[in-house]
Formats: sequence, C-alpha cells, structure tokens
Amino acid sequence: MHAADGFDDAVLGHGLSPAAEAALAEAGACRSSDPPAAMLALMRAQALAPEHPAVLIALYRHHFYGHRLAPARDVARRALVVAAEALGLPRVWREVPKQPLPDAKTDARSRFYLFVLKGYAYLSLRLADEVEARDALALLAALDPDDRVGGSLLEAVRVRALVGADDERAAAYASGAAAWAMARTGMLPA
Repeated sequence: MHAADGFDDAVLGHGLSPAAEAALAEAGACRSSDPPAAMLALMRAQALAPEHPAVLIALYRHHFYGHRLAPARDVARRALVVAAEALGLPRVWREVPKQPLPDAKTDARSRFYLFVLKGYAYLSLRLADEVEARDALALLAALDPDDRVGGSLLEAVRVRALVGADDERAAAYASGAAAWAMARTGMLPA
C-alpha cells in the first residue's frame, strides 16, 4: 500500500491479502484469551502488509489496550508516515506545514492522519513526554482548526496539568474550545 492508492478503502480494512486478513482475524479472536498468540498473528499480518492501515490500527490497539504505551506510540509514528505519504506530506510529522488539512470532515486520508496524530499526542502525554505532546497538539490545532477529531480536549488537559487544577488560570482552560483558541493565538503556556 503506497500513497493514496486505495487508501480510503484500506482504512476500512479492504485491500488485504486473504493471508493477512486471516492473521488479523486470528489476532482478534485470541486477543483476550492469549495475548502472545495474538501478537504472533499480528506479526504475521505485519510481515504480509507492513504499511496497510488496518494492520497498523490492529497493532496500535493491541499495544494500547494491553497498556503497552511506548510500543503503541511507535506504531502511531509508523502510521503517521503511511498517512503522510498518502497525503503527499513530509514523512516527518514535525516538518508538516501548519495549515489546515483539506476535507478533514470527509477525507479518509486526512481523518486518519489527524486521528493518528491525536493518538500520538495522547500517548506522549501519558508517557510524560511533554515536549512531544505539546508539539504534536500544536500541529493538530493547525491542521484541524475546526477540531473535527477532538484534539482540543487533550490540549485542555495538557494545559491544566501545566498550570495546576488549583491555579486561578485553570478555569480559562476548562473547555477544549477555549484551549484550542488560545493555542492558535499562542497564549498557552509552553
């Protein structure tokens, strides 16, 4: 799977070989009962379709719901590269121009990129990587100024953690919309 070729369908799980589909189905079937077997099946799917969005989503979920946040963030990084290629953006998310993505409401490629960036930011927050979280959320605010994927809530959480819940400024960051507006004007603490 490269660039935009069938990306919309791929996000929905289409375009996988029967063997990769079977591996994902096996991983799903044994996810709760046998996590190591699920991981083996996911590794088979990854070997068969390393850049397919459905495989990356399954890997991400496996790590995330297994509370393995660092590996989940590594998968998110890989998914950002795949989505960037589909959109014709720089492969490194820090080099993506800070301008709204077109059709963020309906385009599967744009939405996938935005949701992956949001997940990456969330995991960075959870892993106490404040700089990564801040920078990823700043990019998300620029790419999604209408907050279609709900990144403003994460920004509000990040800022409230910085200023402290008891700080009188905390009320100003009570809503995601307020934090998003402040992020766009550069009024938020670093």
